[in-house]
Amino acid sequence: MTKKDKLIEKFLSLPKDFTIDELTTVMKRLGFKVSNRGITSGLRMAYLNEENGDIIRIHKPHPGKIIGPSTLKDALTNLKEKNYL
Repeated sequence: MTKKDKLIEKFLSLPKDFTIDELTTVMKRLGFKVSNRGITSGLRMAYLNEENGDIIRIHKPHPGKIIGPSTLKDALTNLKEKNYL
C-alpha cells in the first residue's frame, strides 16, 4: 500500500488532525486539481476535476492548517456522492 493510499484511508476515518495539505494530496490522487480564482477566492477553495467538470468547494482552515470536522465530513460526503470513493 502506497503512502497516498494510506492517506486516503486516514481521510476516510475523518481524523481530527487532517491538514489542508493532506486533503489536497488526496484530491489530486482522485483526479482533482486546486482551482484558485486569484485573490478573490478568499476563505474558500475549490477542487476541480477537469475530466468531468465536478467541483468540490471547501472553506480554507484558519488560522492553522487543520481542517474542521464538518468541512472534512462535507468533502467526504461529496466525494462519495459523486462516486470517487
